[in-house]
Amino acid sequence: MWAASCLASCCASCACEACKGVARGISRRSARIAYCGLFTLSLLLAWLLRDFAGPLLEKIPWINTFTHTPSKEWFGTQAVLRVSFGNFLFFAIFALLMIGVKNQSDQRDSWHHDGWMVKFILWCTLIILMFFLPNGVLNVYGQVSRFGSGLFLLVQVVILLDFTHNWNEAWVAKDEQFWYIALLVVSLFCYLASFVVSGFLFHWFTPTGHDCQLNLFFIITTLVLVLGFAIISLHPQVNGSLLPAAVIALYCTYICYSALSSEPHNYECNGLHNHVKAVSIGTLVMGMLTTLLSVVYSAVRAGSSTTFLSPPSSPRAGIPGFIPKISGLLRCFSKLLF
Repeated sequence: MWAASCLASCCASCACEACKGVARGISRRSARIAYCGLFTLSLLLAWLLRDFAGPLLEKIPWINTFTHTPSKEWFGTQAVLRVSFGNFLFFAIFALLMIGVKNQSDQRDSWHHDGWMVKFILWCTLIILMFFLPNGVLNVYGQVSRFGSGLFLLVQVVILLDFTHNWNEAWVAKDEQFWYIALLVVSLFCYLASFVVSGFLFHWFTPTGHDCQLNLFFIITTLVLVLGFAIISLHPQVNGSLLPAAVIALYCTYICYSALSSEPHNYECNGLHNHVKAVSIGTLVMGMLTTLLSVVYSAVRAGSSTTFLSPPSSPRAGIPGFIPKISGLLRCFSKLLF
């Protein structure tokens, strides 16, 4: 028994040291991996608590302050907001601490790369503390996060533009007919997929016999933007290509679907109400993957390239052709509008 206890203790100690060694190795190579890992963990935690933490939150008096207990969905939303708020505070604290750090000689650079055990404890502590806050604070955060989520969608578009621009440049640089044809095929596929999905949106969210003008407005607006992106991308002043516009068109169509499918399942214009559970899970998984890929890509690009998301006045700025194309696109778009 004594030998088994010693062996178990040694194994636990070795496992702990191995984990510390891996964490140190990861932090030395790239703190971005660890930060993305914490972000991924927060997404999974929010998902689990949304579905399973409702009965527990109902028993917390400073959360369930109602005479009539709200629905299970309300408590699930509260769990997600509290995890999100704790995660936001964690990253905001380190973002503020890193202001002005330009090279590794700054002492604060070690705060960014090292101390992952302390960071993980701080991250857990902040999330736990959020469950002790009153509902009023979370309601304010929920309203502010609505605008933050809209801003993040715009950031996702910029990230997607950067990715497709690099993709397009890489295939064009090969200067072979095969790759030009491949660019055309991919672009046409994205446009075809966008129009097919739009057709399903008309079928699902504008059922006959119901007044669904708002849904119709969103779908038609998306189609107008899809066509507008195609026209602007081919404008001589932009000097662009169809691939970035096609990918953005498909992304906008997905965003439109995501918004319409989130309508209440008892809403008469929501034609997917009979499959609300499967649609909700599918939309959630797709949204999480899109968010995670955007964060990981931006972290990798921002860390490995000094030009990505740098201000135009910075000496580090200068993605060849990318910023000029965006500015040209905006000028053309303003001309079309005004």
